[in-house]
Amino acid sequence: MVSEIPRKSSARTAKLASIPLGMAGRAAMGFGRKLAGGDKGEIDAQLSAKAAEQLFAVLGELKGGAMKLGQALSVMEAAIPEEFAEPYRESLNKLQAAAPPLPTKQVHKMLDQQLGTKWRDRFQSFDDEPTASASIGQVHRAVWADGRDVAVKVQYPGADEALRADLKTLGRFAGLFGSVMPGVDVRPVIEEFTARTEEELDYRIEANNQRAFAKEFDGDPQFVIPHVVASAPKVVVTEWMTATPLTRIIESGTPEQRNAAGALLAEFHFASPARVGLLHCDPHPGNFMLLEDGRLGVIDFGAAAPFPNGLPRVLGTMVRLAVEEQFDELTELLRANGFVIPGRTVTDKEIADYLRPFTDPIQTESFHFTRSWLQKAAGTATDFNSAQFRTARALNLPAEYLMIFRVLLGSVGICAQLDAYAPYMEILTRWLPGFAEPVLDDTGSAE
Repeated sequence: MVSEIPRKSSARTAKLASIPLGMAGRAAMGFGRKLAGGDKGEIDAQLSAKAAEQLFAVLGELKGGAMKLGQALSVMEAAIPEEFAEPYRESLNKLQAAAPPLPTKQVHKMLDQQLGTKWRDRFQSFDDEPTASASIGQVHRAVWADGRDVAVKVQYPGADEALRADLKTLGRFAGLFGSVMPGVDVRPVIEEFTARTEEELDYRIEANNQRAFAKEFDGDPQFVIPHVVASAPKVVVTEWMTATPLTRIIESGTPEQRNAAGALLAEFHFASPARVGLLHCDPHPGNFMLLEDGRLGVIDFGAAAPFPNGLPRVLGTMVRLAVEEQFDELTELLRANGFVIPGRTVTDKEIADYLRPFTDPIQTESFHFTRSWLQKAAGTATDFNSAQFRTARALNLPAEYLMIFRVLLGSVGICAQLDAYAPYMEILTRWLPGFAEPVLDDTGSAE
């Protein structure tokens, strides 16, 4: 509802401003108990629970922005060790709870503005009850004038201003996430969201992205992209797709469904840049579905990054050199491309650990993605002395690779939630430039 969209107020600002002090106090007391010889596991679990509680105290005030950030972080939920995961999951579930529906009168007003006052003539029928509510809009089922079942996504009035304000506030409280996931820097993710806010708020951009995907994958034996029927700045109409969401397959899918979904998801993210010149940048289980015929359905193209020449060849070369344990060349490549902070020194092990989410799955023809594996690959989330935390301080993620790493790590996270087997080696060999063969310079020598 419009009334539910958050607005700035002195009371709200005061409430948010008081949170970091409480967090710091609890953290200091916990650290003091550690020095006094308290049980480390018990104290860490208590601190993690308090951190999640404080985190939601902030995010609970930020409906739209929090939901979008929560969706992005949820795919890495499988990386959190079980003893610390429960409060984190509970907070994420609250963030992703469906928003209250927009009143019918407001929906019709938005359709009047976006599709014209005679918009009803373009539909045979329109269901005023939404089928889904998301961070900045809701979806209605309808029948287009030509008889096609369609999905009509309507943006909430005022969602644009509210989302911009939320993202600005989230930037101020990025440090709270470090208390739940030490060593994981959420700030670049928030900055990325902020930079792409305008694109996601303009449904015409989303429609154009979806048209490009739908054209390339039209009739594809593996993937289904609904065609766009009509679009406007705050309304987009697409063909309706009936399928089983990956969220349901994660909860109760068969082994066959899990394996099929995991393999298709991995291939979609690696193949799309090469085939479409675009990377789907919203790796959330709710955006992917498994059709009865075994194909993977994909929706929500509000966030898509252009890669006209496919994924960068440097990425494939990095993975190949890591697998071949050619660390001298790999370190030089990482430094040359801005992955190592100037003046810092990293060890071979730290680099290998940094790339584990990509290199472990290609040690065998079919890799089993599990939560326990991802937890190990991600490092010990609550140990500030862990190799991952030290690596995070020495290794940098260049801006041009931030989106790629977030999407591919998100894809890996979903595969781990699915508990799926997937032929990662075959997929990377086929779609990741620089992985299957060495990169040659002008003289024909391997770089």
